[in-house]
Amino acid sequence: MRKVKHESPGLDPIIETASGPKSGSRELSVRSDRPLPRENEVPEALRIETPREQSEYLIDGRVRRWAGPMRTVESPVCLDTPNGPVRKVLGRSPLLDPETALEALEAARRAWNHGRGPWPALPWKERLRRVAGLSECLKENRAEIVRLLMWEVAKPLAQAEDEFDRTIDYIDDTIQAAGELAGSWSGPARRDGLTASIRRAPIGTALLMGPYNYPLNETMALLLPALIMGNTAVVKPPKMGLLLLHPLLAACRDLFPPGTVNFVYGRGSTLVGPLMRTGRIDVLGFIGSMPVAQIVKAGHPRPHRLHAVLGLQAKNAAIVLDDADLDLTVRECVRGSLGFNGQRCTALKILFVHRRIADAFMARFVPAVQALRCGPPWMPGVDITPLPLPGKPEYLDGLVREAVSKGAELANPGGGRIIQTSFSPAVLYPVGPG
Repeated sequence: MRKVKHESPGLDPIIETASGPKSGSRELSVRSDRPLPRENEVPEALRIETPREQSEYLIDGRVRRWAGPMRTVESPVCLDTPNGPVRKVLGRSPLLDPETALEALEAARRAWNHGRGPWPALPWKERLRRVAGLSECLKENRAEIVRLLMWEVAKPLAQAEDEFDRTIDYIDDTIQAAGELAGSWSGPARRDGLTASIRRAPIGTALLMGPYNYPLNETMALLLPALIMGNTAVVKPPKMGLLLLHPLLAACRDLFPPGTVNFVYGRGSTLVGPLMRTGRIDVLGFIGSMPVAQIVKAGHPRPHRLHAVLGLQAKNAAIVLDDADLDLTVRECVRGSLGFNGQRCTALKILFVHRRIADAFMARFVPAVQALRCGPPWMPGVDITPLPLPGKPEYLDGLVREAVSKGAELANPGGGRIIQTSFSPAVLYPVGPG
């Protein structure tokens, strides 16, 4: 639990995190007997009857089948079975070895060919036309992608649909903006008596790694700009949220010259280090934590020549002044802190509320948190769903216990209850400097 200093005499801190029950004796009871869903309670259209055996990966314009070790892909959603709680098995995916990843990199380098490869040499409009084909591929597979997005990372169904639709809008808007940008390059630029021809050019080969919390949207947000500009790419999907990207393999094979886009699956600790140590990665596109980004960049033999496009963690605070509209503020604070369980880099991590209105704020905030619906991601109106990261509920429980041991109080009875992979939100208030 990070320390909070009272730097402003008028503000009280409230740490709000997905954690912990009533703290009267400072002993937290973290289990609940709320029943888990059964398989037959899942809406029929959203069920996964047969696990996906996805052994395919894409290298050099060929969708290949992996005959080596595989990883079992489990959902964070636990189901009630005669044998007790069981995480839903969704399928299996390849655990590629470093040699195969390096083969993908060599294919991307051949397709790049110092900027003279078939993809960077294509006319601008033709690149845009082919990239637009990704949007059509995704639209054809919307139902399956949304279903897997819901199961793989326990994203509420409505939010999974929203992520898909926003991704389609992002593709269309990016293509339109790129077309307008290309048109603005016509003719020479003149300034201070000098005349120059300016054009944007690709950089080289990119290693792209999206996050588990927005596996579709953020992966496409990395891949699209790289492709539009003429770069080649090696894409390593996140550990969670990878089955849903399967339709892109055939689409990239059919739309782009061989080696332009390559998909490799496996452990980051196994694949990323060898790729970076070659020094042949020109661009790192990564969305995740700062420590991991530092490790990945440090693996490059010439890190100062590496172009890094990073979206890293944030410690966002909300500052609530004494003239705030409390009804509006509480709604925004609940949404900002607990949207998709707070699993967003832009989520509010701590709330600083002016002392004059702290009690009034809490009188509204705690009931609003208590009113959030906890349950499986297909449940209508659900707000809090299971957590994908292994051990996350226990980690959050540890944060609550530590805070309570240092004098914080749990403001919402029942907060922090653990049911397998689910964890009900807890509000800690007041929280002192320690």
